[in-house]
Amino acid sequence: RGFLTKKEALQWERETMNQASGSLGMMFHDFVALYFADMENRLKPSTISSKRFLVELKIMPFFGRMALNDIKPTDVRRWQNQLATYRNEKDEPYAPTYLREIQNQLTAIFNYAVKYYGLKENPCHKAGSMGKKNADEMQFWTKAEFDSFIEAVADKPASYAIFMTLYYTGMREGELLALTPGDFNFKAGTVSINKSYQRLHGEDVITTPKTKKNIRTIKMPKFLCEEMQEYIQSLYGVKKNRIFPVTKNYLYHEMDRGCRASGVKRIRVHDIRHRHVSLLIDMGFSAVAIAARVGHESIDITYRYAHLFPSKQAEMANKLDDERMVNLNVG
Repeated sequence: RGFLTKKEALQWERETMNQASGSLGMMFHDFVALYFADMENRLKPSTISSKRFLVELKIMPFFGRMALNDIKPTDVRRWQNQLATYRNEKDEPYAPTYLREIQNQLTAIFNYAVKYYGLKENPCHKAGSMGKKNADEMQFWTKAEFDSFIEAVADKPASYAIFMTLYYTGMREGELLALTPGDFNFKAGTVSINKSYQRLHGEDVITTPKTKKNIRTIKMPKFLCEEMQEYIQSLYGVKKNRIFPVTKNYLYHEMDRGCRASGVKRIRVHDIRHRHVSLLIDMGFSAVAIAARVGHESIDITYRYAHLFPSKQAEMANKLDDERMVNLNVG
């Protein structure tokens, strides 16, 4: 009942039975429902939310009505070409990093089918990937640009405290927005990172960090420690509540406002974290030390910021010269 034709009713029955039995002949959208039903028990709500968004918007319209075991590498290639040639009303394409993020989600779904449902192979592997893992270049402010920007937002104490903290600690946006007074030890001059903030379905959600590496204690410079203590003391009744009771949209709005008022180039809020890392590299700190401060793996720092580390090529060549001369003298 409830179907316009017998054909529609029989099709619904067939698809429902395929999904219930785990048959690889089920529709892609039915398999995705099984995928999320399982992954919701294993991933954080914020991760599930972002995954669902990508799948519903960029993957399901193309693959949704296709049988799972009928999807071939050529289908994946056609889907990739459709996304790669997309242009918005300003004739702008999707960012390479966004394309890779979408690709990774489709690959993950097929990997799940291979591992748990016996799909013979992942069609994404033969089709190849699209996009890039990292952006071609990172946007940085100079010290002068940051000084101009921070002066422009200093009329709002919360904005001033937010961007000073991001710039001089390198913490992530979600980590910053989850901070409470109890995370600060002003006697030791430290701030503890042990949770993250997300806004999901209109509600504030506090979760644990994604990895153990993200849980860390950051030593603050003395001036920032004093400014944060003064800021927290100015808040009324904050106690165990967040000291920045705003969402990421507030950060983006204030970034726009500060850039317009100061005239400095617009960068992403997350790029302030990149600036903190580059600043520490300029100061001569090792990848291991920087990684511990910002909650990364040292190999990620080495790979992603390799172009910023001072070149050791001349020093290497000189030492090889010295080694050669020693061998000649010995001979």
